Amino acid sequence: MQLELLNEQGQAASKVDAPETVFGREYNEDLVHQIVVAYQANARQGTRAQKDRQMVKHSTKKPFKQKGTGRARAGMTSSPLWRGGGRIFPNSPEENFTQKINKKMYRAGMASIFSQLAREGRIAVVDSIKVDSPKTKQLAAKFKAMSLESVLVIADEVDENLYLASRNLANVLVVEPRYADPLSLVHYKKVLVTKGAMDKLKEMFA
Repeated sequence: MQLELLNEQGQAASKVDAPETVFGREYNEDLVHQIVVAYQANARQGTRAQKDRQMVKHSTKKPFKQKGTGRARAGMTSSPLWRGGGRIFPNSPEENFTQKINKKMYRAGMASIFSQLAREGRIAVVDSIKVDSPKTKQLAAKFKAMSLESVLVIADEVDENLYLASRNLANVLVVEPRYADPLSLVHYKKVLVTKGAMDKLKEMFA
């Protein structure tokens, strides 16, 4: 498997060899869907809460007399059937949304995503991504010269200058290989991988 090696103008200068175990697998849509959903679910805090009929603010006075009105009998306004009443099965702030994904499944799913990106031409290799100072304008100009608007950069090392220069760009994310997640790989239109990060990706997902 070979990937394009881009120069500073975003043009394909040559091709580099990529491991088949990471960039040459078949696309497993069900597995990719499972790990993306699990990643999003594990990011949920589960801090939402709702009130039941004991917690809502209400009066214990009977709204109207039991008989003679033609209406259904009612004891108090906190009933879940009433507007402003409590919920029957309220959400608890201790609710757990986490989903378990085996390491083998996660590695296979990530390799499947990388392989599909390679087939679609959405992933490329660069020698390195560096900036001389923590200036967002400098990094934005670099990506503009490469005709990249939405890009995920997987660098073997993210120094302070690169981190500070990229954090204010809305459609740019710079991470190290260990922080690459399935949702970002699917979301961004282009993925750039440095040569140093290629070896780390091979160790992690091969």
